[in-house]
Amino acid sequence: MILTVTPNPSLDRTYELPALERGAVLRAARDRVDPGGKGVNVSRAVAAAGRRTTAVLPLGGPEGALLGSLLGAHGIEAAGVPVTGSTRVNVTLVEPDGTLTKVNAPGPDLSPAEAEALLAAVGDRSAGADWIACCGSLPRGLPPAWYAELVARAHRAGGRVALDTSGAALTAALRERPDVVKPNAEELAQAVGRPLSTVGDAVKAAEELRGRGAGAVLASLGADGQLLVDATGTWFGHAPAAAVRSNVGAGDASLAGFLAAGGSGPAALAAAVAHGTAAVQLPGSVMPAPSDLHPAAVTTTDEVPLDRVLSEPAS
Repeated sequence: MILTVTPNPSLDRTYELPALERGAVLRAARDRVDPGGKGVNVSRAVAAAGRRTTAVLPLGGPEGALLGSLLGAHGIEAAGVPVTGSTRVNVTLVEPDGTLTKVNAPGPDLSPAEAEALLAAVGDRSAGADWIACCGSLPRGLPPAWYAELVARAHRAGGRVALDTSGAALTAALRERPDVVKPNAEELAQAVGRPLSTVGDAVKAAEELRGRGAGAVLASLGADGQLLVDATGTWFGHAPAAAVRSNVGAGDASLAGFLAAGGSGPAALAAAVAHGTAAVQLPGSVMPAPSDLHPAAVTTTDEVPLDRVLSEPAS
C-alpha cells in the first residue's frame, strides 16, 4: 500500500483551445476536471495500476467536497482533514501544439491546529504502508520545516518516505534523511544553487543531495530521461514519446511507477520512465493505466551519458 500526503491539493480544470488569444473570449474544444496535487496524482497512478492507495489531504469548502468525491470515483481512499479555507482550483490551457499555460491558485491558509491534524492523520494511516509519498508545495500556514517533521515522525514509526518538493521545504527535510527525493531538473538546480547544462551536471547535483541527507535521488530530466542515484550507483533511463499532449502530472506518474516497483534499483527506474513517458502522451493530468505503458521501449543503463546537453538547461 502506498500512502500519499498532499498538503495543498487542488481541482485541476483543463481546457483544450484552438488558439490562445489574450483578451479574447475563448471557447474550449474540450474540457475536463481531475483531482489534483502531486500526491493525489501519485495515488491516481497507483490506483490505475490496481494497487491500494490512501490519500491524506486537507479538504475545505465545496471544492474540497468535490475533490473527495472524485478521489472515491478513482478508487482512492481519501483520508480528508477538514479545514476552514476552500481547496484551490488550478486551470491549465492547452494549445494544439502542446503549449501549456497554467494558473495555479495559492490554496487555503492552514492554522497551526490544522497543520498538526494533518500530521496526525498521516500517523494514523501509515501502519502497513510500504511507502509514504509526501508531495507538492506547502500551503500558507505550514512552515518550511513541516515536511521535515513529517519525515522524522514517519522514520520513528519505521516508515519509508519518498519526498517530492522543492525550495526551503526540501532543504529543511534533507536533514531528516528522506529515503528518496524526486526533483525535476529545475528543482535540482535550485537545490544546489547552480545551473545544470548536462546530464553530468545533474549527476553531480544528485550526489550533493545525497551528501546532504537524501537516501536516493530520482531526477526527472524531461525529454532527456531520468536519473537514479543511490548508494549502489547511478543509472540512466529513457524512452521515446510519440507525441506530447500534456506534461501535467508526468513526474508524479513517474514516482508512482518507481514506488510501485519497489522504490530502488534499475527495475524501479525503468517503471518510472515507462509511467512518465505514458503520462505525457495523455490529455490533462490523466494518469496512465497498465494498457498505456510500454516497458519494452524503455532503456536503462549504468553507462550514463554524462556529456549529453540537457535540451532545456535548468537555471
